[in-house]
Amino acid sequence: MSMNFGIVMAPRSGAEWVRAVQDAERQGYGTVLLPDTLYTPSPFPTLAAAAAVTTTLRLRPNVLAAPMRTPAVTARETAALQMLSDGRFELGLGTGRPDASKEAEKFGMPWGSAADRRRQLIDTIENVRATVQPTPSIVIAASGPKMLATAAEYADRIHLAVDPASTEYDLAIRTATVRDHTDRPIGFSLQLVGIGDQLPFYVARHLGITIDHLRESRAAALLPGDPSEAAAALEQLRDKYGIDELLVPGELAESFAPILARFR
Repeated sequence: MSMNFGIVMAPRSGAEWVRAVQDAERQGYGTVLLPDTLYTPSPFPTLAAAAAVTTTLRLRPNVLAAPMRTPAVTARETAALQMLSDGRFELGLGTGRPDASKEAEKFGMPWGSAADRRRQLIDTIENVRATVQPTPSIVIAASGPKMLATAAEYADRIHLAVDPASTEYDLAIRTATVRDHTDRPIGFSLQLVGIGDQLPFYVARHLGITIDHLRESRAAALLPGDPSEAAAALEQLRDKYGIDELLVPGELAESFAPILARFR
C-alpha cells in the first residue's frame, strides 16, 4: 500500500495561488485541499484556477458542508470542475462543523438536525453519482459512529475528522467501526497536527492547544521532528489501520519536506 500526501492551503492572491499549487505539484503532493468556510475563498472557482495551472495535482474541497448548497448546485459545480481538470476533482463532503449553522444562516440555507444533514449529504452524493461523468471520488469527513457508518456505505475515502489530541487507539476504534459496516476497500485520511515543536496557527492560537498537551496525550497526528522516525510512524499508521493519506497544513510544508522526500 502506497502513502499519499495532500496539502491544505488557501490563497492570499491569484499570483500567490498559482505559485503555491505549482510548487506543491513539483514537490510531490498528490492533492491540494481548500477549506470551505466564509473566511476562505469559495472552493470551486479557486480549485478551477489550480486546475488550469497544474497537470497531475488532484483537487479537493476540505470539506464542503453539504447543508450550504443544494444537491443540484453541488452536482453542477462538481461537473464543471471535472471538465476543467480533466477528471482530477475529488468531492470532499461533510455535514458541517459544529459552529457552521451561523454560516448556513448567512446563506439563507436551513441547517436542520444531524439526521437532516446526513440525509442531505447522502442526497448530494447520489445526485453527483447520477449526473457527473467521470464520477469523482467521494471523500467524507467523519468522526462519530453514525457518520462513520454513513461514510462506510457511501465514501470512496474517509477523512478521519478527529480531535487534534486523538491517540492511535482513537484512530483504531474509528477505522474498526468503518470496517464493521462494509467490506469494500476504503482509504483513510488524517490531517497532520504538528511536526517536532511546530504547530499550525489554527491549532496553536485558535484552538489553544500546546505541543506539551499533544505529547502528553500521545497524539497520533503529531510527528517527531526526525524524518526517519516520522516516516516510520506514518508507515505504522498505514500498515496497521489503512491510513494511507496524510493531509499537511501549508504552514508545515517546509518542515515536512524531508519526510515527504522519504516517500518519493
